[in-house]
Amino acid sequence: MKKLFTLIILLSAATAFAGPPKNQYVRISTAYGACIIRLYNETPKHRDNFIKLAKKGFYNGTLFHRVIQNFMIQGGDPDSKDTTKNKPGKTLGDGDVGYTIPAEFNDSLYHKRGVLAAARDDNPAKASSGCQFYIVEGKRFTDDDLNKLIYTRRMGRPIPVSQREIYETVGGAPHLDQNYTVYGEVVTGIDMVDLIAAVKKDAHDRPLVDVPMTVTVLSKSECKALDKLLELNQNK
Repeated sequence: MKKLFTLIILLSAATAFAGPPKNQYVRISTAYGACIIRLYNETPKHRDNFIKLAKKGFYNGTLFHRVIQNFMIQGGDPDSKDTTKNKPGKTLGDGDVGYTIPAEFNDSLYHKRGVLAAARDDNPAKASSGCQFYIVEGKRFTDDDLNKLIYTRRMGRPIPVSQREIYETVGGAPHLDQNYTVYGEVVTGIDMVDLIAAVKKDAHDRPLVDVPMTVTVLSKSECKALDKLLELNQNK
């Protein structure tokens, strides 16, 4: 991770006077390490809302309050930094910012391992929470597993071949596709997600030891450097 940050700094200097970045990135830091997430341009409402809250420092001090190994880690509940509501043993997950974000489903964006997606309640429009999110750790699925999902109520569409390959080799949570908006993905630091997903927890899936986060919006030069780095990796 340190080597990556050094490379980002060097690339930032080299691209400082180039055009604007193609993508926006955020860093989520915890006691278990940090990850960098690219926010999708295909989901502008979710991207811009996350950036807005992060710039305000909204997420700093909130907890990853719900973790399920081989599935996901969830955070962003403002109640989780409220000392009157976040006491050990208390169930979290009902806090919000007073608004929702309209669903932004996209067939090309799916619940592969490492994606950032919006939590929500059971509203019929599938509108997203204005603040709560989760990062998929996921698990690998077999062909039979995926076929069973298609023909149950958990999925209402076929899974494209390219996505099936990812679910079988990399992993994810396919039953959430087209039900929860996916709006970003981890580009480095997925080990942070694995470590948090594996912590000891109570009967409500809350970690026994609090896992607070700090969310930082990366600068334009850092974003341009990451764009360049990802482009180089894709061309290898």
